[in-house]
Amino acid sequence: MSNMPNKTDVILIGAGVMSATLGSLLKELAPNWDIKVFEKLESAGEESSNEWNNAGTGHAALCELNYTSEKSDGSIDIKKAININEQFQLSRQFWAYLVNSGLISNPHEFIMPIPHMSLVQGEKNVSFLKKRFEALSKNPLFQGMEYSDDHDKLKEWIPLIMEGRTSNEPIAATKTDFGTDVNFGALTRLLFDHLKRENVEINYRHSVEDLKRTSDGLWEVKVHDINSGKIEYHTAKFVFIGGGGGSLPLLQKTGIPESKHIGGFPVSGLFLVCNKPEVVEKHHAKVYGKAKVGAPPMSVPHLDTRFIDNKKSLLFGPFAGFSPKFLKTGSNFDLIGSVKPNNLLTMLAAGVKEMSLTKYLIQQVMLSHEKRIEELREFIPNAKSEDWDIVVAGQRVQVIKDTETGGKGTLQFGTEVVSASDGSVAALLGASPGASTAVHVMLEVLEKCFPQQMKEWEPKIKEMIPSYGISLVENPELFQELHTSTAETLGLVEKEHVYSSEEALPETEKELIFN
Repeated sequence: MSNMPNKTDVILIGAGVMSATLGSLLKELAPNWDIKVFEKLESAGEESSNEWNNAGTGHAALCELNYTSEKSDGSIDIKKAININEQFQLSRQFWAYLVNSGLISNPHEFIMPIPHMSLVQGEKNVSFLKKRFEALSKNPLFQGMEYSDDHDKLKEWIPLIMEGRTSNEPIAATKTDFGTDVNFGALTRLLFDHLKRENVEINYRHSVEDLKRTSDGLWEVKVHDINSGKIEYHTAKFVFIGGGGGSLPLLQKTGIPESKHIGGFPVSGLFLVCNKPEVVEKHHAKVYGKAKVGAPPMSVPHLDTRFIDNKKSLLFGPFAGFSPKFLKTGSNFDLIGSVKPNNLLTMLAAGVKEMSLTKYLIQQVMLSHEKRIEELREFIPNAKSEDWDIVVAGQRVQVIKDTETGGKGTLQFGTEVVSASDGSVAALLGASPGASTAVHVMLEVLEKCFPQQMKEWEPKIKEMIPSYGISLVENPELFQELHTSTAETLGLVEKEHVYSSEEALPETEKELIFN
C-alpha cells in the first residue's frame, strides 16, 4: 500500500473482546498488515466486555439450561450444547497458545476454575434435569458431570443455597468441576496491551461517525477525535464493526444489501452483588436456574462466584430491564434512530410477536429492591437485603430479522456475523454466548472475509487452535488431550477435592484467590 496519510489495511471499530480477538488472530496470520483501532471510550473493554457488564461464564453449556431443549417425544436435544461447548474449546486453545507463546503472561488475571452447576425445583423440572444429565454425561465433552437430588449432597455442593430451605418441593442439581469464570474485561485489556506491543495503532476517544465506499473499492471511515474535536478520514481494505450495541447503526451506514431488514432490540441487565465476605465465602460455583415462563433466555437467574479485581465476589441476576440505548454510554434516541424504511416492517412484526417479552421487561424495570431480594431468596432463602447492592450490567442488543422458520421480525438470541458479499466489511451483532465464543466467531469472520488467504493461513490457524475444522465430539482422544493441556497452561488444573467454606484452602489456592 502507498504511504498516503490515513491509509491502512484493516480498521477495527470498538475496543471490545471481539476486535481484540480478531486483531490478535490477524497479527499472527498477517504480521505485516497495518491495523488501526477506533474506540469511543477512554480505554479498552468498557462496554459489554467489561467484567461488571456480563456474567463472566465461560459458556460451555455445562450449566445453561437454555442450550438443551425437550423435544415433543420427551427426549433432550443436545445439539446446541455440543456446538457451544466445541466453540468454547476453540477459545481455550487460542488463549493457551497466547500464554504459551508469551504473548500474554498471567492467565489467572482473566480465567479461574469454578464448578458450573444447574439447579431446578419442582417435579417436572427435576425430571427434565435428570434426562438432560443422562443425555449429556454420555457425551465425551460432558464427561465427569454429576447429578444429585439428595439434600445432604446438595448441602455439600451449595451450602448457601440449601441453608434455611424449608420447601418440600423436589430439588436437584448437576455439577461439573471443570467450569470457568472468565474476566472478559481483563482478557480484552491484556489482548490490547499485546496488540500495542505489536504496533497496532489504538485510538481511544475516537468515535466513528460514518462509513462510505470509495471509487477504488476501499472503505472510508469518518472519525471524530473527541479530545481535539477534529474530523479525520481513514481508508482501509477491510473494516470490522465490533462495537457491541453500537454496531447496528454503523452497519446500516455502510448501505450494504446484507444490512437491510435487520433491527435491534435493546435489553439492559442488573445484578445484585454481595458485599459481605462471610456470605461470599459460603458459595463456590456458578449456579444456573431455569428462566421463568415468558422470560427471555438471557434472563436465566444465576448465582455466580466471580473473580474480579483479584477478589472473590458473589453476583446474582440478571434482572432484565429496558432502555432505548444501544450502549450503556449510548443515547436515548438509539432505538428510534435504528428504525429505517427497510427494517420498519421487521421491527413492527417483532413488536407484535414479542408482546409478552415487552410486558416482562416492563415488569422487571418496575421491580423494587425488596422484590429483587425476594427473587434472590428463591436461591438463598436466608438472604438479607442489606448485604446486597445493585450493579447495572451492560446493554445487549438482540438481533431482529426475517427468518424462513420464524417469519418476519423474529428475535434472535445468539451472536451473528453480518458481512458484505465481497468480504470487505463485517459486523458482529447479538449477545450471549458472545465473548465465550469470540474465537469461533472471529474465525467465521476470517472465513467469510478472507477466503483467498485461508488456504495459506490454515497451518498457522491449526498451530494456534489445534481442533480447528475438527469435531471434538467425534475425536474424544483429541478432546481429552487438548482439554488437559489447555487446563495446565491456563492454570485450571481440576481439583480432586472440593473445599467447604470452613475448611482451610491449601496455600497455593489461597494465593490464587486472595492475592
